[in-house]
Amino acid sequence: MIQAKMMMKKSLIAAALIVAAGSALAQAASAPAIAPAKLALINKLIQIQQPGIETIAKGIVQQMLSGVAQAANQALSQQPADKREALAKSIKAEMDKFAEEAVATLKDRGQKVAAPTWTPVIDERFSEDELKAIISWLESPVSKKYQQSAIEMGNALPPKMFNDTKSILEPKYRALEASVAKQLGIQPRPANAASAPASTAPAKAPAKK
Repeated sequence: MIQAKMMMKKSLIAAALIVAAGSALAQAASAPAIAPAKLALINKLIQIQQPGIETIAKGIVQQMLSGVAQAANQALSQQPADKREALAKSIKAEMDKFAEEAVATLKDRGQKVAAPTWTPVIDERFSEDELKAIISWLESPVSKKYQQSAIEMGNALPPKMFNDTKSILEPKYRALEASVAKQLGIQPRPANAASAPASTAPAKAPAKK
């Protein structure tokens, strides 16, 4: 499953701040106090990032469930035909329940640690004027319009990329798969295993057979 996705502008900023947070937090203890006016801008920017925190939480859960979903689909194909549908529904229900609870837990924790994690990063990287410009952009109608367009563009690109390169990459993929299978002494997967990417859709629950 293709995991890479195009996220909203807010989510991209949030993810970038998380990556940069480690080095900034190491210096936080000795850093001077942040001016009240700048701190207010930082807090406002962090508040705007709340949808990005939920997106990050969903992405983490998607990564966690992708392996379970793949293994379940493979195992279901080995089950008696008259039992597959019931098993698929049962497994999907458990995965959906886990996903709902896990996203809520991660989102809650993310909201609590966002301020102490991001504040030193933002303070180090941006001036008050830059923060004002960022906030003005994120709150503008054109920003919201662009965010929606970015999602649509991100959804449209992976299938196009796959289809345009399938004839080039698939033979190489099959050769690699055959080589690995030979070394492991197992049978290669059926030829239809290399399917088109599912854009930015989350990890799927086991398919009904």
